[in-house]
Amino acid sequence: MKPMSSSARRTRVSPYLLTLCFVIFVSLLYWEDLSCIFRQPFKDVQRPERHRKPIPLKEKENVVLPFAVGRTDEGCDVFAGSWVPDEVSRPFYQERECPYIQPQLTCEEHGRPDKGYQKWRWQPHGCSLPRFNATFMWEMLRGKRMMFVGDSLNRGQFVSLVCLLHRVIPENMKSMETYESLTVFRAENFNATIEFYWAPFLVESNSDNAVIHRVTDRIVRAGSIKKHARHWKGVDILVFNTYLWWMTGMKMKILRGSFQDEIKDIIQMETEDAYRMALKSMIKWVEKNMDPHKTRVFFTTMSPSHEKSKEWGGAAGGNCYNQTTPLEDPTYWGSSASKGIMRVISEEIRKMKVPITVINITQLSHYRKDAHTSIYKKQWSPLTPEQLANPVSYADCVHWCLPGLQDTWNDLLYARLFYP
Repeated sequence: MKPMSSSARRTRVSPYLLTLCFVIFVSLLYWEDLSCIFRQPFKDVQRPERHRKPIPLKEKENVVLPFAVGRTDEGCDVFAGSWVPDEVSRPFYQERECPYIQPQLTCEEHGRPDKGYQKWRWQPHGCSLPRFNATFMWEMLRGKRMMFVGDSLNRGQFVSLVCLLHRVIPENMKSMETYESLTVFRAENFNATIEFYWAPFLVESNSDNAVIHRVTDRIVRAGSIKKHARHWKGVDILVFNTYLWWMTGMKMKILRGSFQDEIKDIIQMETEDAYRMALKSMIKWVEKNMDPHKTRVFFTTMSPSHEKSKEWGGAAGGNCYNQTTPLEDPTYWGSSASKGIMRVISEEIRKMKVPITVINITQLSHYRKDAHTSIYKKQWSPLTPEQLANPVSYADCVHWCLPGLQDTWNDLLYARLFYP
């Protein structure tokens, strides 16, 4: 056989060289795209779980939120409804059966003659709330921490929930202890806690002492969420509120710097702007520290007071004292101050990158002028003869008797936690 010439060898090899060159050229031209394609799967596998940024749940459709076991009927607004008398299923518990109620909320013990305020049930329009089940809730809380953070109204809701839940825990397996600003109810058999942390402004303030905080010249420190928030880390369910302490009737004093500074830099700010500042600080902390795939965050809206009966068409000079029935006017909305705060809540929560569930107790509580502690509570100081002669002058139209209205707040919390 005649040997192949060198020119023939070059002709046969050249297609392979051309193919190789083409592959190299394309690879170089699209290297960045190709590297992304081949690198991406390994990048996700090798990256530690703790460094992955969770996808906000609200960006997904039909997602199952943590702790949810079902859904509220489509179109059912559990916060829109009316109060109906219920002599059968209300109250959920008797005052004497719950040893955890503070004396500021034990209305029967302090002489309230009527019990009608305990026997009203909230009925949403066109649907119903799920039945509260204490054993089921403890099972869902097994190994978990649930915490209420805020003022005395949030503490009332915390105590209400403890009263709703403690009866299914054996006496030797439950305890309630207070550590400065933190109160902890512990259920040993479920390795679970329900807690309350005193922070009336959420941010740092001169009212942070859980016992000595009755100051009139209130000052909040701008952007100072960390002092309190270090106690919230690791909590599985957080329930925030803040409203009452902002309502001074004057501009809020904002501290720029530290309370330890010898010369304090204080400015004044409109209440709604100061409130927005605190809410933004809370939201920023939640976005950074709460995993939306494992934890739930709630915000309870403002709890109304009934200081002036003329606001609902009552006699001038009256208030919640001697009120024994709810308001029936479905359009009643109380004072205009609450509308501004509600607007701030709505605007800021809507911007959230992770979901915060709003428990809107405001409108339904506006109807309940009959449910306040009024004069039937432990008084902070002895009453004067003039006060005793005029009960309206010292009636507490801010806080609520237990059992009572705040049990319904927890009914709604239960619904939004397990049936969002």
